[in-house]
Amino acid sequence: MKMVNHPRPGDIIQESLDELNVSLREFARAMEIAPSTASRLLTGKAALTPEMAIKLSVVIGSSPQMWLNLQNAWSLAEAEKTVDVSR
Repeated sequence: MKMVNHPRPGDIIQESLDELNVSLREFARAMEIAPSTASRLLTGKAALTPEMAIKLSVVIGSSPQMWLNLQNAWSLAEAEKTVDVSR
């Protein structure tokens, strides 16, 4: 199976924040989450939840479904790196 490098949602969010010139604290405030949670989201240490996807669609744009699809694709790609399916 060919491995595809899916972008980490946090990287896409960070690019958007950079383009909009929005700081981590401003982003956290707009998302109504703690700055530490925002940081974990951007670094991939926390997964994007459906609730966060809804807020992201308002704060950054795009649809909640797009954000969840991005998270699911990245999570699946990460799992494929570690799950042994050889039998």
